[in-house]
Order: sequence, then C-alpha cells, then structure tokens
Amino acid sequence: MSDTPDTPKEAVKEERAAEAAAIRRRWITLGEVLAVLAVVISGLTLFLNWSDKQDERADKIAERAAASRKASSRATALVLNARSVKDDRIAIGTTDPDKVVQSQTILFPRALGIAPVDTTGDPRIEAGWFESALKKARAKAKLPDDSVGDERLPVAITTRFVVGGDAHETVALYDIGYGIAGRWIAGHSLSLRGLSRVETLKSGSAQAAVDARWARLTGR
Repeated sequence: MSDTPDTPKEAVKEERAAEAAAIRRRWITLGEVLAVLAVVISGLTLFLNWSDKQDERADKIAERAAASRKASSRATALVLNARSVKDDRIAIGTTDPDKVVQSQTILFPRALGIAPVDTTGDPRIEAGWFESALKKARAKAKLPDDSVGDERLPVAITTRFVVGGDAHETVALYDIGYGIAGRWIAGHSLSLRGLSRVETLKSGSAQAAVDARWARLTGR
C-alpha cells in the first residue's frame, strides 16, 4: 500500500503550526532581549544613583573644606586700627573683638636708623620712639618744614595674637599718619594722626617693603 499525499487541509494545518511555533520563538527571543534591557537599565540607574551620591559627597567635602579654609583665613586675618589718638601716642586695637593682641614688633625704615620696638600687652605707637630720627630723616630727604596734609611713615607691624584659644602671628605694612610743623632753627613739633593698613607681608620681606615704601613717599 503506497503513501497518500497530504490533503490540502493537513498541509494548511502543518503550515499554521509551523508559523505559530516561529511566532512563539520570536516572542521568546524578544522577551529575552527585553529582560536583558531591563537588567541593563536597572544597572545603569543604580550606577547613576551611586554616581550622584558620590558627587554629592564630593560637593559636601569641598564645601566643608572651603568653609574650614574660610574660617581659618578669618582666624588668621588681622586688621589693626587706632582706638584713640593723641599727639604723642596711638592706642592700637583690632577690628575683631575676639582677637586679643599679646605682643607686637614694630619695624621702621632703615633711613631712620633706629631699632625695632617691642610691646607686650599694651599695643601702641609712641612718637618718642622715632620723633627725633624722623625729623633728621626728613631733613636729609629735604622734605617740607610743614605738612600740607597728613604725612605718612611706613612701618611693618608683627602682631602675635590669640583667637579662640589658638595663637597666631601676622605681619603687615602700615602707615603711621602724622603732621609736622615749625622751622629747622626753632624746632619742629610732631603730632600723630592715626594708623592705616597697606598690605599683608611675609616676615622675610618686611624690612625691604618698609624701605621701598619710604623711598616712594619721600621721593628718594
């Protein structure tokens, strides 16, 4: 008995079954792709969240470091001013009441030929320290007998102070304001006017900065 060929109905059934199997295989493949994509997206999301947190931590660390540097800068920065002024004496104070001056060293231009002056516990400038030397230096520089406005004497002031229980030291260039009147034969009178900050200095360059400013102010 010979085999009989498939009937058209059976052929259609087989073709439909094959198509259905192929569709199922495609759906399985698509499902696998979607699953892989879901895993990738989930991993990427986790990485981005982790990266954001790392950036936030880095930003916070940078902010804390900046705040610490700013606080340290505020602690070490010092501005002196004249608390009271008399003709022969300037009482010195700080612009920050939390900073307590312990001692100071005041450095004068070499042209005056006088040694630095040290103070302890009483920050001040006294005309008697430099009056005679200043008059001689002005005469040598051929400066006018009388002040038109306030004259300036540059000095470097090294200040040792305490803030929050910590000791600090800073060096800055200041101008002592003064007036002078009289004649060389009859003598001159010197009157102190005040104190003005010029700039922060490094300890090793303080004398050179004072001398350079004196030269500019006197034209020598």
